[in-house]
Amino acid sequence: MTSGYTQFVLFQTDATFQRLPATDADLLYLMSRLEIGAPNGEVLQELIEDTPWRVESVVLWGRRYPQPRLTAWYGDQDARYVYSGIELDPLPWTPRLLAIKASVEQATGSRFNSVLLNYYRNERDSMGMHSDDEPELGALPVIASLSFGDARTLVFRHRSDRSRKPIRIELGDGSLLLMRGATQRNWKHGIAKERRPRGARINLTFRHIAERPAPR
Repeated sequence: MTSGYTQFVLFQTDATFQRLPATDADLLYLMSRLEIGAPNGEVLQELIEDTPWRVESVVLWGRRYPQPRLTAWYGDQDARYVYSGIELDPLPWTPRLLAIKASVEQATGSRFNSVLLNYYRNERDSMGMHSDDEPELGALPVIASLSFGDARTLVFRHRSDRSRKPIRIELGDGSLLLMRGATQRNWKHGIAKERRPRGARINLTFRHIAERPAPR
């Protein structure tokens, strides 16, 4: 237990999800046994080498800042995504990503039409606190977060109740975290920079982008 936090460092016991005791959220964790067609290390290296990574910039308080990590957006042709001033048109699915998506869908019982890849090159790469609550994700979005490579700690902080302790979840190689229900409405999450050396990590967050109504 870390002072001021609720700490979860979870280990695989079976092939079922473990529900995390987070109020106002629905968080499920699986130390993955997904069938992805290759060892995790090979998939990590393949994604690093074959993905057309980009440095996107976000708008905060009226100013634009480069994100401290690399990203790529894949999905169905109409799965366009907009967040923090960034407009993303999807790259076409690769065979590897389609295979991973099929396994994630089978494990979670949810359907996804897009995925955001985040590449954390070392301990200096990070993700600021945020909620995935954009309108195109729907009122109660389901987001499946699959990790490859070195472990990093995902921190959740309640959006309105400051008496709630932050939650820290260590996301190791092959871990699958399912965020659904009111999680995005009530909690923010992020990954901080670290002083301890960290190796490469790629995180795939599968989502479903709702079809936009046709203009009148």
